[in-house]
Amino acid sequence: MAYDPTETLLFDMTDDGVLTMTLNRPEKKNAANHVMWDDLLATFQQVRHDPDVRVFIITGAGDGFCSGADLGADGPKRHQLAAMRHIHDVAIGLHELPMPTIAKVNGVAAGAGLNMALGCDLIVASDRARFSEIFARRGLTVDFGGTWLLPRLIGVHKAKELAFFADVIDATEAERFGIVNHVVPHDDLDAFVGDWAGRLAAGPPIALAQTKALLNKSMSQTMDEALDGEGWAQTVNFSTRDTREAVSAFLEKRDPKFEGH
Repeated sequence: MAYDPTETLLFDMTDDGVLTMTLNRPEKKNAANHVMWDDLLATFQQVRHDPDVRVFIITGAGDGFCSGADLGADGPKRHQLAAMRHIHDVAIGLHELPMPTIAKVNGVAAGAGLNMALGCDLIVASDRARFSEIFARRGLTVDFGGTWLLPRLIGVHKAKELAFFADVIDATEAERFGIVNHVVPHDDLDAFVGDWAGRLAAGPPIALAQTKALLNKSMSQTMDEALDGEGWAQTVNFSTRDTREAVSAFLEKRDPKFEGH
């Protein structure tokens, strides 16, 4: 599928199936207005059904990742609850992407911008990145899935600390909290994420998608339910050409070539 630039998003697709989406409102630190919310929802719906996308990366233009919702922007006249349901759909759209997702955090990630990063499977941060659940400073409650994501990532007490105080923390502190997977020098960010994305793109798409789904469900399941899910997933895997290719590659002492079939 083709990914043409929109008013608020830019796209780059590599030959090995790595799609990078760049939030493109640098003059606002990539804060999301109603146009960006619409563009994000449409993109997530398209990517979800695109077998050519092996890995999906989100980053920001300029020196910011995403500073949250643009509270000063004009938008369609609708009840606030309706507006929040639309943002709900965007967050779910990101969460339900079947392929591995990486947040490449190049600068500030605040409010819904932080929670968009947390909604990705992996987070790699520049040493210039800054993070904040800034909602309380604006008289607001945490949204874009943050109340669900944070406790699962760092525990309830640490989640409350970030949400109640709304402090801005640097990348090193974010790594200590357990928010990010890795912090790298700013100039190394592209290369590090590119390496991870390339390795994931070369992996088995069906198996990785099932592993992602099982891990996403794990916090609300019993051990018995998790084992049952693993059994169904492995049964599917053993019916694929990719698993047969992996076994052949192992026996022939070569790298496997996975095609998603």
